[in-house]
Amino acid sequence: MSFKVGMISLGCPKNQVDGELMLKKLNKSGFEISPTIEGSDVMIINTCGFIDDAKKEAIETILEVAEYKAAGLISAIVVTGCLAERYQEEILKEIPEVDSVIGIGADGDIVKVCQKALAGISTSFFPDKCYLPLEGERLLSTPSHWAYLKISDGCDNKCSYCAIPGIRGGYIERPVESIVSEAEVLAGQGVKEIILVAQDTTKYGSKLYGESKLADLLKRLVKIDGIKWIRLFYCYPDRVTDELIDVIANEEKICSYIDIPLQHCNAEILKSMNRNGSYDSLKKLINKMKNAIPNLSLRTTFMVGFPGESNEDFEELCRFVKEMKFDKMGCFAYSPEEDTPAFDFENQIDEDIKKRRAEVLMDIQYYITQESNEKRLGNIYNVIVDGVDEYNNYVGRSYLDSPEIDSGIIFTSDRNLSTGDFVNVKITDYNGYDLIGEEV
Repeated sequence: MSFKVGMISLGCPKNQVDGELMLKKLNKSGFEISPTIEGSDVMIINTCGFIDDAKKEAIETILEVAEYKAAGLISAIVVTGCLAERYQEEILKEIPEVDSVIGIGADGDIVKVCQKALAGISTSFFPDKCYLPLEGERLLSTPSHWAYLKISDGCDNKCSYCAIPGIRGGYIERPVESIVSEAEVLAGQGVKEIILVAQDTTKYGSKLYGESKLADLLKRLVKIDGIKWIRLFYCYPDRVTDELIDVIANEEKICSYIDIPLQHCNAEILKSMNRNGSYDSLKKLINKMKNAIPNLSLRTTFMVGFPGESNEDFEELCRFVKEMKFDKMGCFAYSPEEDTPAFDFENQIDEDIKKRRAEVLMDIQYYITQESNEKRLGNIYNVIVDGVDEYNNYVGRSYLDSPEIDSGIIFTSDRNLSTGDFVNVKITDYNGYDLIGEEV
C-alpha cells in the first residue's frame, strides 16, 4: 500500500527549495504526493520562524492541520523548517497533535520520519545544521517555466536583529559545478527563468574559493541553452562589486533586476543593526548601479521602528526613499526576536508607532510606483506568460518583476498563448501596482 504525503511550505523561497528536495525524496521512496490536506495520510508543515508574523502563521497552520487529524482525515503531522529548528521540543509539548518535529539538518531523513509517524512512532531529531541538503533532485512546487535555485544557506553576517544565524547556522555553499549542473537539469525540464537565492547571494564563493565567485557563476549560467532569464535575490550592499555590476549590465540573459535589502539609510541605526552604510554611501552605490545597468529594476526592503529610531531618523529614511525612487520596496516593522542582541536593546519603539511608520513608508512608495507606471505608458516589454486571470486576460511579467512578490502585466492577445511563452506587450494603462497592455 502506498501512502500519500502533502506539504504546506511557508516563508521564503529558500525554505521552499528545502521542501522541494524533501518531496522528491518522498516521491522516489514510494510516497504519492497529494495536493490537498484531506487527500494525505501524512502532512508536512515546512515552517518559517523568522519574525512574529511568520511564527503566528506557522502555528495557525499547524493548528488548522491538527483539526484535520482530529477529524480522522489525516493520520500524522510532521513539522519541519525554521520554527521546528528554533523551538524544537516546545512544539511537541504545546501542540500534542503533532507527531514529529525535525530540524533542518534532518531534512535528508524525511522518508524515515514520515514512515515512523505513520507507524505511530514520534520523532524529535535535531542534528547539526551543516547536514542540511543543499543539492539533489527536486519536485518543483513552482510553475513549470520558472524555478528558484539555491546557491548557499546559513549566514555569518550577524545583523543584531536577525535570528537566522541561530536558526539556519553558519554560512555554507555549493560548488559552482553543482549549481550549473542543476540549472542544466532545470532547463531540460522546461524552466526558462531561474532565480538565484541564498541568505546572501553576494557572499557566494567566500567559503569554498576564498573570494567572490558570483560573477563567475553567472557567466557559466548564461551559457545554458533554454534558460532565458536569470534573476538575483538577496544581494548584500557591502558585497555588490564592480565585476558583478558589469556582468549584469552586459549579459543579456541576466535580468536588469537586483534585490538588495538595505534595511535603513541612517548611519547610526545601521551601525546599531551591525550593518555598514549611510545615506550618502548607499546613495552612491545605488546611483553607480543605475548608471552602469540600463533600465535597472531595483527592489529593496526597509525595517522601521528599530530600537532607538527617532522621528528624525525615520524622516531621513522617508527622504531617502523619495530621492532614490526604488522600483519595488517592501517594509516591515521591527520584530524583537529572542536570542538576538537587539532584543535587549534600550529604547524599544511602541508597536503603534512602528505600524504607523510602516504605513507611511509604503504610502510614499505607492505614489512613486504610480509615477513610475505613468512613465511606462507606451513602452514595449518582452513578457513571460504566467497564466490567465479570472477574466481570461493573460498575466505575465517583464524583467522588471519577479514572480510571487512583485506586480505584473495584465494583457490581451489575439493568439492562444501558453504558460512560459515570451511575447512583446505594449503598455496602455495601469491599475495600482499592475501594468495593463496588449500584445504587439
